[in-house]
Amino acid sequence: MFSALLTGGAAALFASTASLHGVAAEPAETPPQKIEVSVKTVNGSGCPSGTAAVSVAPDNTAFTVTYSDYLARAGGNSDPTDIRKNCQLNLGVHIPQGFTYAVAAVDYRGFAHLNKGAKGMQKASYYFQGSSETAYQSHNFSGPTSDNWHTRDATDYSALVWAPCGEDRNFNVNSELRVSAGSSAKETSFISMDSTDGSVSTVFQLAWKKC
Repeated sequence: MFSALLTGGAAALFASTASLHGVAAEPAETPPQKIEVSVKTVNGSGCPSGTAAVSVAPDNTAFTVTYSDYLARAGGNSDPTDIRKNCQLNLGVHIPQGFTYAVAAVDYRGFAHLNKGAKGMQKASYYFQGSSETAYQSHNFSGPTSDNWHTRDATDYSALVWAPCGEDRNFNVNSELRVSAGSSAKETSFISMDSTDGSVSTVFQLAWKKC
């Protein structure tokens, strides 16, 4: 079960809090035309070819990247390469003329089964084409636990960095899951981005303004 809601904007794009509270986003008019989002390239052990797809919300306030294979595990009979899974997405984003956007908030949801002594981590960074990659924002989990998890990053409206007006800039997402078995090496621990129907989605919530 995993859904992630991603926030940011170029240089300040996730420079702010990893809090579960408060996206200070001001209401803004959304464009009447549909935005177009496509997966240009996808690489990584957490998103093999053919396992990522994109859909756009009808009201243009969000778009969703859906995965079907994203899980890291350690301990038991896990392969050593399973302790870290990553995914690098390059998304083509075409926005209606006269508008610009910023990614405003991100919720991460998933499931973790971590035995006593085991640890898990999820982290990601984001950037527009032509901008510097932001520092990773990370979220840590400790065993024993076997439950859904939820974290949230948020950027204040005044701190958002907007895509350039009149230009289509690809949006890049680099994410990672990692597990350490610690003192529970004989038992399998894992952290996943998957749902009951075998998929995981990353939901990008958008803020809009007119150019």
